[in-house]
Amino acid sequence: MMKSSLEDDIDALFKLPLAEFTSARNTLAARLKKEGRHNDADRVKLLAKPSISAWTVNQLYWDHRETLNQLMASGRRLRPAQKLRLAGKVAGMRDSLDARREVLVHLSDLATELLREAGNNPSLDTLRRVTTTLEAMSAYALLSDGPTPGRLTHDLDPPSFDSLASLMSGVATTEEIDEPITPVRKSTTSANVRRLEEARRAKIADAKITLQDAKKSLSDARARVQSLESTQKEANAAVKEAEKYRREAEKILEKATAASDDAARRAKSVATEVEEATKTVEVAKRAIEEATKELESLLRQ
Repeated sequence: MMKSSLEDDIDALFKLPLAEFTSARNTLAARLKKEGRHNDADRVKLLAKPSISAWTVNQLYWDHRETLNQLMASGRRLRPAQKLRLAGKVAGMRDSLDARREVLVHLSDLATELLREAGNNPSLDTLRRVTTTLEAMSAYALLSDGPTPGRLTHDLDPPSFDSLASLMSGVATTEEIDEPITPVRKSTTSANVRRLEEARRAKIADAKITLQDAKKSLSDARARVQSLESTQKEANAAVKEAEKYRREAEKILEKATAASDDAARRAKSVATEVEEATKTVEVAKRAIEEATKELESLLRQ
């Protein structure tokens, strides 16, 4: 129960937001040490903080387990099955590779959403490393001792094609041999040789198809990255152009505001002058009236 509890505590660490990992790890190690569980405390202390891309893959495991399991299952289905090879059913392997690519694209979209919701930038480089790690996990699904899903601390690199082909061949051979070897007569040796040669050629054909599809997948991924990078450059250029127009508009607005303020001041000044001139006109009118009356009075005398 104690070990199970520790595993649950470690899982909980890798489910946390990335910024909280280090403090939570140190707190857990300190608690374990205080409880006298020194070995467990040392184990927790050794847990490294995941990279942003590894953290994202971990969250895909915790939050989207079903989709990630589909990817792992697609990796296991790439084992060259004896029936497919001997029957020459190449389309079956192509279908598995196509399904694997579709799951990878879906997981990449989910990773983008996870990063944005966590307040992180889903940059092309981060998404590229997430996809690479997912592809590696799919390849390592052939191994019983592959990386632990949900607890990754760093990015994974897929095994080389030669290693993967050797691994797949070894697994297939183990699965194929389910009958004991019995002595055969010389008359059947030639037939067995032909059968083994056909099986070898089928393996080579399957390996070539796997390589071609892997190259196509890589080419498609690179084309997508180039397209996104081109779109990003165009968007950055548009932002710079818009910023330029904004600065120019701000300058024009500043000049227009200053001109408006100056015109308002001039209008106010002219209004004051008009008011004073109007008063002067009234005074002059009264003076004229008084002078006219006085003149008429003098003329009557």
